[in-house]
Amino acid sequence: MNRGFLHTVVLVGLLLVISGCSNFQKLLKSDDVDKKYKAALEYHKKEDYYRANQLLEQVSPLLTGSEEAEQAKFYLADTYYELGDYLLADFHFKSFYQTYPRSPLAEQAMYNQALSLYNQSPSFEQDQTATLTAIEALQEFSVRYPNSDRIPEANQLIEELMVKLDKKSFDNARLYYQLRYWRAAVVAFDNFQKEHASSPYSEEAAYLKLDAQYRFALESVPNKQEERFLQAVDYYQNFIDQYPDSKFTRNALQVYENTLAEIEKVKKSTQANS
Repeated sequence: MNRGFLHTVVLVGLLLVISGCSNFQKLLKSDDVDKKYKAALEYHKKEDYYRANQLLEQVSPLLTGSEEAEQAKFYLADTYYELGDYLLADFHFKSFYQTYPRSPLAEQAMYNQALSLYNQSPSFEQDQTATLTAIEALQEFSVRYPNSDRIPEANQLIEELMVKLDKKSFDNARLYYQLRYWRAAVVAFDNFQKEHASSPYSEEAAYLKLDAQYRFALESVPNKQEERFLQAVDYYQNFIDQYPDSKFTRNALQVYENTLAEIEKVKKSTQANS
């Protein structure tokens, strides 16, 4: 009896699905714009974004100039966002707030466009052009709507994206170090510190710059070594001043002591050859 009841429930469910699909297909082929529009809103309310999108794609261009056009355009953009098509969501939300800058939905549209760009930001290993675009969009939103309730979240997202840029820049600099291109590593770490002064990677960059400079001096021609070792001493002193409690302090001190020892060797060699 239970099995028969279960089969009945499944059958009824399948019939409802088939009927729903059939009704939706008829609706798609219908010429009744108003009926399609109202159905699209209902589908959106039920979070059936795919069907809402299909209908809104059809009716939105046909509603231009009507009272419903504004809302239809917004919900079309929203369906793309909810479906994870952030490229089209970006396009449609931007089109919305440019077309309806005074709309009550303009703030939400501009923020959602920025979120669409945020969601297109790739992992830090990849090209970060999209990340920069997302940061600019979030900053533009903050300027246009400084009193918005969304500002705290926008600032948090900007910070998250900035950390990603930090990581990308730091890894680029560290690659020179790993490849033992000491001079290039020093320059790259120095640029990183200037451009990302508040980065969580600045401390490690300062230590690696010191170590790269020491190694660069060590492999230099004799008449350039003292000058380059002295530069490493300066980097050490700056490192200790800026990060007195660093987890890299012990390693930095070892590099410093090695540097002083090398300077003494260079001086003795110079005196012996005089």
